[in-house]
Amino acid sequence: MSEPDVLVYGATGAGVIAAVAAAETGATVRLVEPGRHVGGMVSGGLSWTDVGTLDAIGGLTRRFYELVAKHYDIGLFDVPGPEPHVAEHLLTSMLADAGVDVVLGERLTGAEMDGDRIRAVRTTAGRHPAGVFVDAGYEGDLLAAAGVPYRVGRESRALYGETWAGRQPAYRPSRHNFSVILSPFEEEGGLLPFIRPPELDRQGWPAELLGEGDGGLQAYGFRLCMTDRPANGRPLEEPKGYDPGRFELLRRYLAADGAYDSAEGWLLGLRRDLLPGGKCDVNSVGPFSLNLLDGSNRGYPDGDEETRQEIRDRHLAYSHELLYYLQNDDGVPAWIREQLSGWFLCADEFDDTDGWPHQLYVRDGRRMVGAAVLTEHELLNRVSQPDTIAVGSYNIDIREIERTWRYLPEYLDPAPPNATGPVSRPGVPAVFNEGYVSVGIEPYAIPYRAVVPSADDCANLLVPICLSASHVAFASVRTEPTLMALGQATGVAAALAAIGGTPVQRVDVGRLQQRLAADGQPL
Repeated sequence: MSEPDVLVYGATGAGVIAAVAAAETGATVRLVEPGRHVGGMVSGGLSWTDVGTLDAIGGLTRRFYELVAKHYDIGLFDVPGPEPHVAEHLLTSMLADAGVDVVLGERLTGAEMDGDRIRAVRTTAGRHPAGVFVDAGYEGDLLAAAGVPYRVGRESRALYGETWAGRQPAYRPSRHNFSVILSPFEEEGGLLPFIRPPELDRQGWPAELLGEGDGGLQAYGFRLCMTDRPANGRPLEEPKGYDPGRFELLRRYLAADGAYDSAEGWLLGLRRDLLPGGKCDVNSVGPFSLNLLDGSNRGYPDGDEETRQEIRDRHLAYSHELLYYLQNDDGVPAWIREQLSGWFLCADEFDDTDGWPHQLYVRDGRRMVGAAVLTEHELLNRVSQPDTIAVGSYNIDIREIERTWRYLPEYLDPAPPNATGPVSRPGVPAVFNEGYVSVGIEPYAIPYRAVVPSADDCANLLVPICLSASHVAFASVRTEPTLMALGQATGVAAALAAIGGTPVQRVDVGRLQQRLAADGQPL
């Protein structure tokens, strides 16, 4: 294979758009994907994607949604999103139309460096030299291999002076937290499954440590595509090694008065005909959902492939077991069992993975520390950026970090009457989901400096997904339409840098902005 001008690693939605944008700007392009599918979460279960304002969707991202509308013969944005197999088909056709060389099934194993430049990427099947590289994976593997500095997980409130950074009050009410008091302990005294053990203070109480950074990641999970049409359904078989006792916490929750809302859409986010074809994109709704909150995802971003596969398998097994429990266990209220028993995995989706999505929803991976760091201040204050390349508009949406427990101090037992000194008596232990934050914002500018490394770190790499942003800011940027817009900007910039023979930090931003504006990208 001849050496391309631009190599994009990761066929996520952003990666596909980056590759198409680079090709349409005049570069030769190769797209290398470690898996067997194109589209990442866009074709991997996240059909109903979060959008702040539709006015922020333009350029190639809007072209994709126009193709969706044409496919179904409907108006633009008349459905929340396409079926997964339709999304993959449309993205694949965009790549073919642009003449992108697509290589599937090659996982990154390293980067060959020549000073401050990547000379080639090494994969499980060989090596790929190129002039400029785009890291469009959810994990940030290429930026890490190139030695570009990065952070993982939530930082402290003090690092950037952000109000919403760091650890949050575990007992903060929300639709994703427990509204009833439930013990985290088994009868024998051990911690129930799916709860992450908290740090304890000197007196043995779970430590709150509000605002502290702990590297915690937003919950991962699988966004399932399900149907209530039996003719297109796959019956759910009992999982291997299934133990209903692992869901004792859920049993207690469902047994509590008023714990579960029976309104449509509340139970796992199931809504009839949400998607075309009688399907539904199953979201993580409520305090016990498809989000796995035991903290097991913390080893994923920096983990090797074996570690990551173990984490994927753990999350998939959890999803399977949770659905089976809700459909079959006598500890589940009859109305829930009845409702769930009418839903199936889709027979016409994810054929090579038996109806389960091929993409783990990695809400947080690595985040580059680049030429500029986007923080909550730029979002909340709508700071203008001279080098704007895309517009974000969705809430600061930090999903739950972990399920933990706390003692409730208002239920302190009195000190024994014969006490002679200070006595610390625990209160009532209760389970909580910690970390959820949702803060509304207005549309804001994302600067070019946030997608390029510092000049001293790497001269020929752009990063649209694991960009230079705080954990708080990334919680807004992370929506797929915004990432796809950043994919377009980095694809055009990569082509300009490769064709012009310049470092990515010295790309003519004015020219880049003109090209983006001409293609309909809001700036």
